[in-house]
Amino acid sequence: MGNIVGKAMDENLKKNQEFMLKTQQLQLERQLAMQNEIRERQMAAMIAKSRDVFWFYTTFETLFSTGLTLGALRTKRYSLLVPIIPLSFIFAYQWDLAYGSKLTRIREMADRIIDEEHHLLELPHGLPTFSSVEAARLAQKKNQPFKPGHDIFL
Repeated sequence: MGNIVGKAMDENLKKNQEFMLKTQQLQLERQLAMQNEIRERQMAAMIAKSRDVFWFYTTFETLFSTGLTLGALRTKRYSLLVPIIPLSFIFAYQWDLAYGSKLTRIREMADRIIDEEHHLLELPHGLPTFSSVEAARLAQKKNQPFKPGHDIFL
């Protein structure tokens, strides 16, 4: 009799573990999907902002360049056209960021950094641990300055 109950409990335990694993997997997939959607929205907002800045800058560049050109033609001082050169570089950068392939190049460079220069991405003092976070929390609670590496639990 005890053997039958033990087997039933083992089967229930296995089923419960499988259910919990599937639930955790589903929860993780949902979290990843949500984080990706938030990332996409932030990127869309960044692109929209760069396009908005581009159009403001285009208006400024057009008015400024037109004024300098008219001033140079009227006064015969062609040195007035010199500021147009650096402004055109800024204009080209803004266009590339807003409508060109700048974001693609940035993403490719980030991929290379992750693959080839991962050491640049390491956090100072490494990843936070539970004990370091708890020590910082307790130090903040006591209004004492927290010093990394000094563990309250030791």
